[in-house]
Amino acid sequence: MGPVTCILLVAGHASRLAFDVQKDVSGCLSSLQGIPKALLPGPNRKTILDLWWQALNQCEDVSQVILVTNADKYKHFERWASASGFPLTNIVNDGSTLPSKALGAVGDLELVVRTRQLLDSDVLVIAGDMMFQAGKLKIKDVVDFWREHPDGDVAVCYSLQSSELTTSRGILEVDDLSKRVTKFLEKPLPTATSSRFGSVVFYGFRGATLQQLQPYLKSNVSQHYRTMGSFIGYIVNELKLPMYGYLVSSDFQLIGDVSLQDYLSWLRLYTNNAPLTTFTPNRGFKARAFARVGIVGNPSDGFYGKTIAMTIGNFWSDVTIEESPTLRLLPHPLNDPTEFGSLNDLHGISTREGYLGGLRLLQATCKMFLHYCTQHNIVLSGRNFTLSYDTNIPRQVGLAGSSAIVTAALHALMAFYEISDDQLPKTLRPQLVLDVEKQELSINAGLQDRVVQVYQGLVYMDFSHEILKRQGHGHYKHITLPEGTKLPSFFLAYRPDPSDSGKIHSDVRERFDKGGDALVQEGMSQLASITDMALAAIMRADWHSLGGLMRQNFGIRKRLYGREALGEQNLRMVEVGEAAGASVKFPGSGGAVLGLVSPNTDMDSLRCQYQSEGCVVVDVIPQLDSSRTLLPL
Repeated sequence: MGPVTCILLVAGHASRLAFDVQKDVSGCLSSLQGIPKALLPGPNRKTILDLWWQALNQCEDVSQVILVTNADKYKHFERWASASGFPLTNIVNDGSTLPSKALGAVGDLELVVRTRQLLDSDVLVIAGDMMFQAGKLKIKDVVDFWREHPDGDVAVCYSLQSSELTTSRGILEVDDLSKRVTKFLEKPLPTATSSRFGSVVFYGFRGATLQQLQPYLKSNVSQHYRTMGSFIGYIVNELKLPMYGYLVSSDFQLIGDVSLQDYLSWLRLYTNNAPLTTFTPNRGFKARAFARVGIVGNPSDGFYGKTIAMTIGNFWSDVTIEESPTLRLLPHPLNDPTEFGSLNDLHGISTREGYLGGLRLLQATCKMFLHYCTQHNIVLSGRNFTLSYDTNIPRQVGLAGSSAIVTAALHALMAFYEISDDQLPKTLRPQLVLDVEKQELSINAGLQDRVVQVYQGLVYMDFSHEILKRQGHGHYKHITLPEGTKLPSFFLAYRPDPSDSGKIHSDVRERFDKGGDALVQEGMSQLASITDMALAAIMRADWHSLGGLMRQNFGIRKRLYGREALGEQNLRMVEVGEAAGASVKFPGSGGAVLGLVSPNTDMDSLRCQYQSEGCVVVDVIPQLDSSRTLLPL
């Protein structure tokens, strides 16, 4: 047995803990909002993940560490890795943003094993968001124990404290002499076993066991069976594969979907923290705007064309506004960094992400909001506010992340100052959002993204020159599907670190404005016609025709812009989907592809192919509710 690979599982959504932090009224936990559980403060002023990374670095038997997280919190772990010396290439994104779409611990493990070609390897698997006592655990001791039992897997366990119930943990029954695990019980009643050996997500798996992952997942598609406990029960109780229990003196806490009280209690126990103080929070709102996908017609929205686009529930931007003595715009800790782990960390972040975060979007929105109110004789109260934002929309992949922040900020300001729909009509808001980006920040863009993010849902848009001139805005309408009809299945594929987005707009804008380029004029006219045909196809639920129109859409775009402008990596993502029978096009400016799944598409195989080429794949969740997403704090 040679060196081992360690996989850290940190893709859990910890929805209960996140909800508790958001609802906390003490004020002491505001800095923890949106922070994934693994990056919460732990003992010795280090995050929980810091402690695991430190422990693994001290073990020479670990050859590499791979971390798997979800798309919602990917940026947090990317930033942690940059500051902590963790290889960015060793972060795997499972593509999920909601608990209902989570792959589960077993699904995440299978994703890493498959895409990193570890089927014949010896692999340690650890939940990187478990709190543990660093001084009482050495990874080398676990590996040495495993080497003493080379015919099987290893499960780390600990003796439950007197206050811990067997119903809160998986329990291992272990033979005293051989140390072999004879049975695994998932949260049993005390009467079901005399064992007090608590099982945690800390295992050593041989290649033979890793090869059971795919067949297990194919036979157990429900999320209920994708927990590590279910898989351990399967290989120990059903397959009877040899597994040995290694008892450690450290205990483990914060396992699974825990509460804020659980976290604070164990943190105090480990660090002797002082009790929290309280204060009364100010009134405020949180506004949300969703990412969008262009289904047909784009990019003709910037050329007096027509489009159909849809907001998706996979990704979103939140803007929070709260009353405060002075007006404050809070920088985002990830997207507007002011502190870095080192000069090398600053260099890496600046090279990868540039210098333009979301703070400028908030500032420009505030300026244009006041300008609009002044121009329309709307008197604002003298109240000040603090404005902050958060987003999980991947950057630079054409999902309208910037306009989502501006749209959410505009809706937050409207709610805070009680601006009615009559004072700032929905039809005019997209242009105001576009003015923020185009006039104030010189961001080249069209109206489509702003329209669909303001209106939400599945939206048909007509930007004909005559209509814009006559009424000052386009013709926008929600598409209501026939009763009993559901949209077809769509997927998104994108690269987590897009390095080849191409010069998407090329010289098409200049050629169109000059008015003498028949190819551009005809192409944009064709895209508008395709949009009308797509609307008819949607209304009769003809998804085959819709797929064909999506392919035509991309063909026209490719002809107008050319391969060099679109980028080879982007084109490769289209080719992969088309080879599997899907209808694939760009949902935006590039960096991602949107695919309509046909009956002949083997989505599992297609997902594997994309993942093998370094792409993140997500099943699109249509966000069809058109009501404004606004929550009081």
